[in-house]
Amino acid sequence: MGAQEENDTARHRFDVADAAPLLLDAHGIVTGWTRDAERLLDYGASEAVGMTAAALLSTEDAGRLPELAERCRADGGWAGLLTAVRKGGRPARVMVRITAADAGGSARWLVLLSELAQAPGWDMSRPVLEQMVTRSPIGIAIVDTDLRCVWSNPALEQFGSAPAPQRLGLRFGEIQPGLDAEAIEAQMRRVLETGEPVVEYEHVGRVRAAPHRETAHTMSFTRIDDDQGHPMGVYYTVVDITERHRARQRLALLDRAGEHIGRGLDIRQTAQELADVAVPALADYITVDLLESVLRGAEPATTHVPLLRAGQQSVNEGVPEAVVEVGEVAAYRPGSPPLRCLASGTSWREERLDPLAAEWATDIPGGREATFLELGLHSVMVVPIRARGVTLGVTTFFRRRRQEPFDEDDLNLAEDLVSRAAVCVDNARRYTREREAALVLQRSLLPHRLPEQDAVEVTACYRPADELTGLGGDWYDLIPLSGARVALVVGEVPGHGIAAAAAMGRLRTAVRTLAALDLPPEEVLGHLDDLVARAAREEGATPEAVGAATVAVAAGTSKGSGPSGTSGTFGTSGDESDSAQAVGSGCVYVVYDPVDGQCTMAAAGHPAPAVILPDGTVAFVDLPQGPSLGVGGPPFESVELALAPGSTLALHTDGLLARGEEWALDAGRDRLRQALERPAATLDLHCRTVVDSLAPDRPHDDVALLMARTRLLGPEQVADWDVPMDPARVAEARKTATRQLAEWGLEEFAFTTELVVSELVTNAIRHAVGPIRLRLIRERTLVCEVLDSGATAPHLRHPRTTDEGGRGLLLVSQFAQRWGTRFVPEGKVIWAEQSLQDPGD
Repeated sequence: MGAQEENDTARHRFDVADAAPLLLDAHGIVTGWTRDAERLLDYGASEAVGMTAAALLSTEDAGRLPELAERCRADGGWAGLLTAVRKGGRPARVMVRITAADAGGSARWLVLLSELAQAPGWDMSRPVLEQMVTRSPIGIAIVDTDLRCVWSNPALEQFGSAPAPQRLGLRFGEIQPGLDAEAIEAQMRRVLETGEPVVEYEHVGRVRAAPHRETAHTMSFTRIDDDQGHPMGVYYTVVDITERHRARQRLALLDRAGEHIGRGLDIRQTAQELADVAVPALADYITVDLLESVLRGAEPATTHVPLLRAGQQSVNEGVPEAVVEVGEVAAYRPGSPPLRCLASGTSWREERLDPLAAEWATDIPGGREATFLELGLHSVMVVPIRARGVTLGVTTFFRRRRQEPFDEDDLNLAEDLVSRAAVCVDNARRYTREREAALVLQRSLLPHRLPEQDAVEVTACYRPADELTGLGGDWYDLIPLSGARVALVVGEVPGHGIAAAAAMGRLRTAVRTLAALDLPPEEVLGHLDDLVARAAREEGATPEAVGAATVAVAAGTSKGSGPSGTSGTFGTSGDESDSAQAVGSGCVYVVYDPVDGQCTMAAAGHPAPAVILPDGTVAFVDLPQGPSLGVGGPPFESVELALAPGSTLALHTDGLLARGEEWALDAGRDRLRQALERPAATLDLHCRTVVDSLAPDRPHDDVALLMARTRLLGPEQVADWDVPMDPARVAEARKTATRQLAEWGLEEFAFTTELVVSELVTNAIRHAVGPIRLRLIRERTLVCEVLDSGATAPHLRHPRTTDEGGRGLLLVSQFAQRWGTRFVPEGKVIWAEQSLQDPGD
């Protein structure tokens, strides 16, 4: 090794031999100078000897000399940093150590100077270094290349290690068996092999000092080399970051709670989400009990209202700790902590449960009782579920697997967690209440069940787009008409929600009222169009708004609008009236006659129905499209077609033709045709299968599908006769009807039927012209019809006792279940129905 290399090595070892020495007398005069001092300060010996120490220092440090001289005399020396001045005035920061040169009476001082620019740091003595490592609050240790402890400081004992002498020669796993020694020693080997330090390696476990409490630490590893650069071992430090680790866990748990709790508006789902999030991060077993009134969506009431188990979770599969199941009553003993917390609204914590105490729950049908010892539960917290100043239930947290008890920080975390979940539970409760009210409205607006009749076999399926309320503007209906006929109706109001549902209810009521007049389909839609437009004007809809609706429908910009001119989106704002909301609605109205199989229909801005023929093929009716309701336009037109028995009419809204937000008539019809062509065991199953295949669970638009399979009344159910215009033939008409009733086995209805036939035929002969035809129809009712060519409808009169006539229709109205008049191309039909139930029933 060369001299220069030896000097460099000595310099890095902070050896005093590397310092530049000089001697001062008692007055601070330089009396001795060395080559090293000359190399450091550039003064030759002849120049330096005789100079004062002050001349060799900066002005600031020269002023400190009296103080330093006093300290040297008192302490026998001094060490510190000063700024020297080289020859020529260049400063040099130096480390200075002053010691007494002899013990004689004339004191001399040895001064050692080391330039900071050439040294790695302060020239520390061993006592200084020992103070640094022994007094450090950070745990420090050194292991050799076999990873056995060769030195450690006292601070390491705070982590549960044995005193330093007892740790010598031990591996990490022998010192701290509760930690992952393999992972930590892997870091040490990596540092030994690469020389690259590892900084802030985190690990979590249980140290000897706290075997029942999880702790977290960071460790930093640095390799120690000898003079030749060969590894001697690893120097590492240990810092306790348990509090920081737990704070991070709390924040992560609260973040996870914000992400996973309250994703839906189902109360039980929200309660279960709270339980799922808290296990195992905070507790080993958790129960969430809510007031029964809360689960119903009602206002919370703690008096005489039972708690129901809404959610629970455990670290053990199957939740073996559960005494009651989700959905069952969680009955607690009076005065038990859950009931106290429910009443007071304050939390309760018990670090160590009495192992022999019985479970709080009691009187559980089919339940079981068990002590906390049997369940393995040792620590508990009960937190009330409170939102907006109201208590909704209680959440109970248990520890079982984790041995450390719940502390105050755990309770604060549980309260934060439950308070977040409580808002979600209350939101779900309010939604449940509002949704129940909305569903009651929906059920009151749509048919509870379709009427029983013999004209068609019918089924319907409805799927709203508004997942929150379940309300939409689509509707369907089946309306029995006179003469065993039925009206099939499907319509839709633009938009969703309560406003659309209210508008739909008004339209459906109007359609049923118009249907009772026995008007043709195109006239029903015409009157309905006038009603919508007039109501919109009366409730403040401007002509410009109605005109804009017309333009939008014509341009195809309305909701679901396509080549068929389907309904628009006008009036969808929540602050508009339901009459304005109805502007732009669509409707298709179909009348089917089971006597001759004739079907008449008209449409107002609505898709044409599909027909499934008896052989399974599907065709769409070529139906003229009238304008949407309330927007004005050309008059409505109807088409008439004959349907073979067993044909199925499929009336639907345009939501069934849409795919997502896209609407295309041809593509939608192709998909609908394919779905309708697939056979099904029953008509109801066929209807639900079609909707399921074309509309997702949350469709973009409301969907309604009404399917009606046609029937024909057989010859044995219908009888008709021509009646001459002769009053003498009325008696013959009565007898003919009586004979027909006998053939049908309906003799008990002969008297009433004779009376009805007599009055209707007599009325036609007296007041009409042209041919008269009598028809009897036996269906669920007995229908008597008289057709004449007159255009004037009869009116019911209430004659006085002195009047000689005018009692015919009054008698008919008294004996018949219902009666009326309908106009047909040949004239008019006066009809009366009788119930076929036993008159004595």
